[in-house]
Amino acid sequence: MPKEMPSFDGILRKHMVHVPEVIRQVSGIRIFGKRIKSIVFTTDIATIRNINADAVMAVYPFTPQPLITQAVMLAADIPVFAGVGGGTTTGKRVTNIARDAEFQGAIGVVVNAPTPNEVIQDVRENIDIPIIITVASKDDIDIRSRFEAGANILNVSAAAKTPQLVYELRREYPNAAIIATGGPNDETILETIQAGANAITWTPPTPAELFKDLMNRYRQGLPRD
Repeated sequence: MPKEMPSFDGILRKHMVHVPEVIRQVSGIRIFGKRIKSIVFTTDIATIRNINADAVMAVYPFTPQPLITQAVMLAADIPVFAGVGGGTTTGKRVTNIARDAEFQGAIGVVVNAPTPNEVIQDVRENIDIPIIITVASKDDIDIRSRFEAGANILNVSAAAKTPQLVYELRREYPNAAIIATGGPNDETILETIQAGANAITWTPPTPAELFKDLMNRYRQGLPRD
């Protein structure tokens, strides 16, 4: 008979952010012995310290900086996938940032969809952690060439078309490791899982949104629970 999992929460940290329970249905991806199903998409240190996700995807819309990776790594108590560029930031700089991320303890590096295969190959020759290549549409560079260049995991981020793209990739590459954005609710997350994703990235509420809810409760004289 299956037993209920014991669960313990502290008084102060029980108000942490929880990823949607439906994500537990994915198979997960095992990296260096760690099984990863839920990946929070954020660089907010306070959120990273107060969420129950399995890992962090620290990708942001600026030139990657080792100092940012270092700050996230110092704050996180879960594995970190570090963004290292590949779009605006390219060439040898990507490789150098990837090496630095590995030295700081990242469990993998994420390169952007426009990253040339030659850059992926150079990164592969210089690091020993997984390379995650972002796939934004079915018109992206041939996926097989990505794997041949040294990419290990696909990170599918195609907005509303994500489930369909995951389905097509899974059909063509049945053994591929696929991370995918889950979308705004349980239904879209489940659709992405059923399409074939192994792990789900989830964007948490912003601190401003969390504060708004908290302050509304304070104004009404309600407890936080």
